[in-house]
Amino acid sequence: MNSRYKLVAFDMDGVLIDHEGSWTWANDKFEVDNREAFEMFKEGRITEIEFIRRDIGLWLGKHPNVNISDLINALRDVPLINGIRETIETLSQNCIKSVIVSGGIDKAAQMIAEEYGFDDYAANTILSHPDGRLTGDGKINVDLTDKGIKTREFMNKYDARKEETVAIGNSYTDVKMFEAAGFSIAFNPIDKKTVDAADRVVRSRSITDVLDIILAK
Repeated sequence: MNSRYKLVAFDMDGVLIDHEGSWTWANDKFEVDNREAFEMFKEGRITEIEFIRRDIGLWLGKHPNVNISDLINALRDVPLINGIRETIETLSQNCIKSVIVSGGIDKAAQMIAEEYGFDDYAANTILSHPDGRLTGDGKINVDLTDKGIKTREFMNKYDARKEETVAIGNSYTDVKMFEAAGFSIAFNPIDKKTVDAADRVVRSRSITDVLDIILAK
């Protein structure tokens, strides 16, 4: 079966990760509550990088010796949506590249990409010293206010035009990614803005349910 598409960009948190997100999962594992900082970020009172620094600061406040290995271990058992392997293998068999575009933690994106055969990924980095200790800072690789920027970078890298690109997301932060792509799927969307912005809405316990849409003649 051939497809008109060459690239599918997946959000990670709430789409591939069957949980609110990698940051929330890590916060729970490190036994901290970031709701105050989340509300401040949502209201535009702090920047994305400051939001990241506050999360890391909470971890270090509770566990002063936390290091990057502790973070990786915390993320190893994050719950994933059913059907990732079958979905990525099927897309690959149809000559479609699969990438992750996420404002989540890059170690989580890396583990998922390597385990399931994604062609590429981009997410935000938690910085560490050479010995693994966290610096307390991070690096923004995916701008949550415009995920279309990173989506277009992948489109250029994999020579996929707008009409050859699919974006899959679940929240308002994915709308700019939808706009960059030629076709968009809201997968288990959590807000009306995402539903309204998407070409199709899929509510499912398996990501394989996007395949019939993507591979439709």
